[in-house]
Amino acid sequence: MERYRAGDISLKDVQTFNLDEYCELPRSHEQSYYRFMQDNLFQHVDLRPENVHIPCTEDCDPQIQCDEYNRLLNSATVDLQLLGIGSNGHIGFCEPGTSFDQETFLTTLREETRLDNQRFFNSLDEVPHSAITMGIANILRARSILLIASGKGKAKCIADMVNGPITRQVPASALRLHEDVTVIVDEDAASLL
Repeated sequence: MERYRAGDISLKDVQTFNLDEYCELPRSHEQSYYRFMQDNLFQHVDLRPENVHIPCTEDCDPQIQCDEYNRLLNSATVDLQLLGIGSNGHIGFCEPGTSFDQETFLTTLREETRLDNQRFFNSLDEVPHSAITMGIANILRARSILLIASGKGKAKCIADMVNGPITRQVPASALRLHEDVTVIVDEDAASLL
């Protein structure tokens, strides 16, 4: 942000593609990823609104949205895909069992994922049950991938991703099939490596 504020760079020609979005929240909800990105990045820089792509708009058929998001993704080059990792090894909302060939899709969130995300809501009842997410195939098409994880709760999934078999049961293990992945973890998340 410092270089942007100093006028050294402009983001007006950058395109962004969010990884996922809850389907049961309005974009104005404080826990929607749309709102998060608006509050923490988009409203502070010169990104053009037409270059901001976030799946799961309100009042639209989810399959139509998935197809449109895939069309957009397949017509662009994602230079950098930023990822976190779920405690069960999911990336995006690609839960365990997701095919590595899967493109953008409507997913039902596992109870474990909903429990992990409960900390952002007042109660588990408020945590959405579904989301639209890029699929693993979309993620692996990025030129470079950066995964960031912290905390002891991520230690097992990081160890499984790095040292376990490449398997659909640990979706993040698919990242080992990509030639340019950087993983940044704190000591707690790295404790089982």
